[in-house]
Amino acid sequence: MSIGDWGHLSVIVAFVAAVVSAFGYYMAARGRALGEVDPAWLKLGRGGFAVHSLAVISVIVTLFAIIYGHRYEYYYAWSHSSNHLPVYYMISCFWEGQEGSFLLWIFWHVLLGALLMRSARQWEAPVMAVFAGVQLFLMSMILGVTFGSLKIGSSPFILMREFMPDLPVYKLNPDWVPQDGKGLNALLQNYWMVIHPPTLFLGFALTLVPFAYAIAGLWKGELTKWVQPAIRWSLWGGGVLGIGIMMGAYWAYETLNFGGYWNWDPVENAVYIPWLVLVAGLHALVLWQRGRTGLRTAFALVVTTFLLVLYATFLTRSGVLGNASVHSFTDLGLSGQLIVYLAAFVVLSVGMLVWRWQQIPVSEKELTMYNPELWVFIGATVLCLGAFQVLVTTSIPVYNAFVGFFGVKSNLALPADQIAHYTKIQLWMGVGVAVLSGIAQLMWWQKNDKESVTNTFTIPAMLTLLGAALVILLVRQNGQQMSLPYIALLTTGLFGVLANLSMLLQLVRRKVRLSGGAVSHIGIALMLLGILASAGYSNIISKNTSGLLYSREMPEEINRDNVLLWRNDVTKMGPYELTYTGQYFDVPSVPEYVNKELLFPVLNDEYKAVARGEIKVGDKSYYKAGDTLEIRPEDTYYRVVYKHQNSGEEFVLFPRAQVNEEMGGLLASPDIKLFWDHDIYSHVSSVPDPTKEKDWSEAKEFVVSMNDTLFLNDYFAVFKSAEPARNTAGLGLGKDDIAVQGDIIVYGEKGRQYHVHPVFVVRNGMVGRVPDEVEDLGLRITFDNIDPQKGKFTFGVSTTQKDYVILKAMEKPFINLLWSGTLLMGLGFAIAIYQRGRQPKVAPAAAKAIIKQVQAA
Repeated sequence: MSIGDWGHLSVIVAFVAAVVSAFGYYMAARGRALGEVDPAWLKLGRGGFAVHSLAVISVIVTLFAIIYGHRYEYYYAWSHSSNHLPVYYMISCFWEGQEGSFLLWIFWHVLLGALLMRSARQWEAPVMAVFAGVQLFLMSMILGVTFGSLKIGSSPFILMREFMPDLPVYKLNPDWVPQDGKGLNALLQNYWMVIHPPTLFLGFALTLVPFAYAIAGLWKGELTKWVQPAIRWSLWGGGVLGIGIMMGAYWAYETLNFGGYWNWDPVENAVYIPWLVLVAGLHALVLWQRGRTGLRTAFALVVTTFLLVLYATFLTRSGVLGNASVHSFTDLGLSGQLIVYLAAFVVLSVGMLVWRWQQIPVSEKELTMYNPELWVFIGATVLCLGAFQVLVTTSIPVYNAFVGFFGVKSNLALPADQIAHYTKIQLWMGVGVAVLSGIAQLMWWQKNDKESVTNTFTIPAMLTLLGAALVILLVRQNGQQMSLPYIALLTTGLFGVLANLSMLLQLVRRKVRLSGGAVSHIGIALMLLGILASAGYSNIISKNTSGLLYSREMPEEINRDNVLLWRNDVTKMGPYELTYTGQYFDVPSVPEYVNKELLFPVLNDEYKAVARGEIKVGDKSYYKAGDTLEIRPEDTYYRVVYKHQNSGEEFVLFPRAQVNEEMGGLLASPDIKLFWDHDIYSHVSSVPDPTKEKDWSEAKEFVVSMNDTLFLNDYFAVFKSAEPARNTAGLGLGKDDIAVQGDIIVYGEKGRQYHVHPVFVVRNGMVGRVPDEVEDLGLRITFDNIDPQKGKFTFGVSTTQKDYVILKAMEKPFINLLWSGTLLMGLGFAIAIYQRGRQPKVAPAAAKAIIKQVQAA
């Protein structure tokens, strides 16, 4: 049995075991009362899930072994990995594809299921019946079996010759195996690819737990007891999914060159929508636990959250988004299967809600403006409205495909400017969330009367107005204006911070436990302020002030908003002096980037180079001249030195660029200098195309002896020596072959010296030449001939345009508010989870006692 056959068998076993587990748990939970289970069926359900878990782990180990072992006879390994990827990028390859991402999701469900089996107690049977049912659906997505024309799932263990049987090479050699794979997408070769997807899929997986409790509660008629366990799991889901979303935002910020962290891409939206609804549902659950109100809303929102996660899966994996998203997967023929599963869960969930709707308790208490429950409910409504706006617009391609299925042509198109479309609504949602989070938190811990509310609001409101007025004045003094929406977001954001901070300080003073909600609300308000400052007042400091166009072929934006940097020339840009000093490579064993001039490429292996001189960082030497080392040639790092014209402070940035014709030309990733109050964000907009031959001048010939001087236009050089060079440049010379390396010192501007080593080769009786370049000066020197009798050496010198980069730089004010707010939001969720874990079982009574204690103080 081959490794792929074992993996496929493990998938089938995992699927069958999930079916057995779901059926066993369903039969165990048929008793009328919660906790009334049939032990035999319960044992079957547990055993089935245990076998399922072991089989899933077997699938994961098998697939990673195929990737790690470079088994390119398997399509998944060939299409996602390559020989030269480090191990941590091979891990990323695992979940780059559709099947691997489903496996990651399934794996998290396995772990969560194991936790539930230990902790759910009387809820185990009905909750795990739902859990195992979801697992069997997910496993079927990677089942990879066909019945006639019916295909169920896409197997990650399919062979190349099965996936692409029409390749001509298989007619000549049925056993042909590629020597290398396509490799990981260039933009995904980032450490965030190792961290972000597992976090995001854990967030997806966590939404299943409160959903399972809600369905179990409806099924067993326990319409209130499910709330307490569901709250804690919802806190985990909201925290992890929120952090996962912001990880993706930071990844975009430091990797993509659009200068931001959120582009309202449909796949970004597909993750954002269920998180908003999840947070709204969490607030509804808390409302029921504290004030015995909003239970129907809690049911609806918890169920909707999981359905939206399934809908997001359909959006990203069905291919329906087409060219609307840079994130979406290609369609593997699973669209119909995804639709069936989504429809099945929608029908099941809505049907159970309708069945029990009239039995769900409803509060008869009338809410007034002095009730915090009212403001929490309004806040949850605002979150849902924000999610609805994004959902409707994002679903336009789905609507077009749906009506097209019935032969109706739809011309409905996505907004031309999607960022403006979403922002104008979501900005006001942010205003509502900020102000409502402050109002609700202040009222949550106070007496519900006019005098108490007035006293509580006075100081935060006054400080908010003073702070907002001061910021508006400072912005105007800086020559900028604030529109009404920006003023509203600034004011409410400040209020959200100050109101929640005021409440936290009161709790500390009264020696009452901290409020995780208040900490999270402060974090979210800070995030809103960070978004306002960085997105609304980002300043391009690389404006072209020369009055000249760099190229008529370049877009207007590049000619207008970028600065041209000639190599080693000092160029003024805003408050800085910039110097582009050369190209660098990433050498895995060296902690810093290595100057390309210190590396001589090996002719027959682009991933290896020969050190032309000692490579050292600080006092530590890593390679000596002549050593062969590994490099990562896909990316070039452009070293740019920034020097502040007033303070003289210097820092160095290494923006990255890769010329990739398959992905539209230049793939540029920024480098960022972090300050406490702003970031300097720089990326390369244009470089000389390295795939095109340079336009060299006709070579000028020099016949010289050792220690002679060569006068090269603006520079001069000294020919120091010629010496044997058997290993230079990885020429792979035989014992009868000859290679002679010239050692020439070129003296450039400001006394800088360059060592140039052209090579003259006699190999297999044929003469060859390996020229060497000085990219700083635009010089190429070729070792043309040797006259041993006269002691003369002939060199050819050609020139070309000097190296340059075109760079864009932006100043992002107070963007650290966004990232620090994200950390505070996560901390708030963690505090709330910890406190829930320490609460006694009679949580509502305990909570009311604490609230009364604070109100009395």
